[in-house]
Amino acid sequence: MRTSASVPLSILDLAPVGPNEAPAQSYENSIALARAAERHHYERVWYAEHHNMPTIASSATSVLIAHVAAHTSTIRLGAGGIMLPNHSPLTIAEQFGTLETLHPGRIDLGLGRAPGGDRAIINALRRDPAASEQFPRDVMELQGYLAGKSIVEGVEATPTPDSAPPLYILGSSLFGAQLAAALGLPYSFASHFAPDSLHEAVSLYRRDFKPSAQLDHPYVIAGANVFAAESAESAHAQFTDARRRRVRGMISRNQAAVDYSDQQIDEFLTTPSGANLANMMRVTAVGTSSDVASFLDEFAISAQADEIIVAHGALNIEDRLRSVELAAPVS
Repeated sequence: MRTSASVPLSILDLAPVGPNEAPAQSYENSIALARAAERHHYERVWYAEHHNMPTIASSATSVLIAHVAAHTSTIRLGAGGIMLPNHSPLTIAEQFGTLETLHPGRIDLGLGRAPGGDRAIINALRRDPAASEQFPRDVMELQGYLAGKSIVEGVEATPTPDSAPPLYILGSSLFGAQLAAALGLPYSFASHFAPDSLHEAVSLYRRDFKPSAQLDHPYVIAGANVFAAESAESAHAQFTDARRRRVRGMISRNQAAVDYSDQQIDEFLTTPSGANLANMMRVTAVGTSSDVASFLDEFAISAQADEIIVAHGALNIEDRLRSVELAAPVS
């Protein structure tokens, strides 16, 4: 367990399909992870909408949230996030109104502007690539449905929960920060894979924040990767394995599948292209419980974060669960 806790901690569960695993096992792992988060006093667990990625099993995000909620008791669960350009606001309001009605006081709804996939995914989802330009209005439309104050004449979302699940704006650029500030919503920055604009975006958000019915002061959640283990050597080995797998996956998206050796992957990471991929995981805590505690506390201060959401990245579920325990906030 961590030796200090400057801010609350939450978990981003990417519902990874590990080596030699089937998606069904991934869902069992997500239940185990959420139960561990509940037991060790994390604030919330979020799941992200991804498409056409065989190593991530959270594409039907609201379904996964419902499944995990039915197997836990108190932990908050939510989307981190739903990629709103892929959906009509009414559909998401119906899904999350249902979730909040079934599990009152436990559901969060984080919203992103990216499509969660490439042009082929956008076409397969029958969406217009320009849909992201309507993101601010779509957020307000969704907000109206969930609050029982629809801005679309003659249309209400059913069920309308007694208390609307809180909305969060997700982003990795200044656009999300500006929108979250203008709407008076919490802002979650994806620094676990796109850290470069973190400080500028958070400063802009805090400067321009306007209070709303949901939130009267700025609230920032920042993402970080975590590999916590009994020894620093074990944690670094887990990080190395996970990074190699991620790099292989990124390479295979852009060219024919090749069985690259570990040495070739490590050599690639020393090239300019490889360095760009390595930079994506720059915000990563690796080591023992105290190592991770120090990193996250320093990161929270640097990022001006009110909460840190961590992605435990070990490939093996037993290692991930142990990482959850070792990095947990003090009870």
